[in-house]
Amino acid sequence: MRPYELMVIFDQDQDENDVKKATQAYCDQISKSGATLGTVDHWGKRKFAYPINKKLEGYYVVVQAKAEPEIMTEVSRQLGLATEVVRHMVLRIPESQYVS
Repeated sequence: MRPYELMVIFDQDQDENDVKKATQAYCDQISKSGATLGTVDHWGKRKFAYPINKKLEGYYVVVQAKAEPEIMTEVSRQLGLATEVVRHMVLRIPESQYVS
């Protein structure tokens, strides 16, 4: 398994509780597929450097996980289809940056 960092920016129009529920659902999906979940960091609502889809803010969430590449590819695909997600990025990180 390889260490990954997943950053998700949720739409500013979402309620913070809905963001936490959606984050938990994605974390559950990652765990159920056999990956090891690391830290889940809710950064809260932040302003963008430039407008994205005519929005100026979004809820940032950063998740670390140790997973097989296929698992993170599927999560990335699902995040790309989700209407509540403005942007997302999956990065493979060095083992030294992974915090469990």
